[in-house]
Amino acid sequence: MRVAVISDVHGNAFALDAVLREVRAASPDLIVNLGDQAEGSADPARALSIQAELAAAGALEVRGNNEEKLWPGGRRSALSRSYGAWLAAHTDPALLARVAALPLTARAGGLLACHGTPDSAWHSLLWVWDHGGYYRARDPRELRATLDPLGAEVVLCGHTHRAGTTRVGDTLLMNAGSVSDQVDGDPRARWTRLDRVNGQWAVTFHATPYDIEAAVTWACTHTPFGEGEAQLLRTGTMDARGDGVWEGPQP
Repeated sequence: MRVAVISDVHGNAFALDAVLREVRAASPDLIVNLGDQAEGSADPARALSIQAELAAAGALEVRGNNEEKLWPGGRRSALSRSYGAWLAAHTDPALLARVAALPLTARAGGLLACHGTPDSAWHSLLWVWDHGGYYRARDPRELRATLDPLGAEVVLCGHTHRAGTTRVGDTLLMNAGSVSDQVDGDPRARWTRLDRVNGQWAVTFHATPYDIEAAVTWACTHTPFGEGEAQLLRTGTMDARGDGVWEGPQP
């Protein structure tokens, strides 16, 4: 079995296009989308449409914390509310309603997918956010207490924009990298491939070049958020995101 995992597209249709070219060339048996589909300004309506097409073709999906921002009262900061108003005015309401209604978790065979943790789209599983601006590994005893009751061969999560994997007991835990909005200074788009051969899973993390300047140009031409999007996409860091209120991973 071959599985392609995408996460945290964040409305970047240009990065998604490049990733999906590689994904389709890999001919996966299943595509898993771990959420945060629309929150970004590099043609988010088209990014949502592409992801809806993936779902119609059988992709497994869960909602991210940014899908929960589409719920009534879900936006907390001034910038987030401003972006929400713009997104609602420029996107098919049915596409937004579709992702807002996605489940918190989903299963396919021995795979369990979630965005953050199985209990919250806002928390993180493999990594713990420290407010000094970095992630640390979670206590492996905490991980085992969380994962063992799930009875899953593989648990897939996103949210942190940081790729990594570990084995906890009999469970493989894989945190996917993000299609957009990187945190490590490398602006390339990320996706992850899992191959099950002779009963064992192998994980390959991919970094995919894409036309960042085309994405920036679109954001600057069509949205009031182009300056922040340009810094975010060009630098591959989160330094430009938000307005002083962090709405990403929570401890």
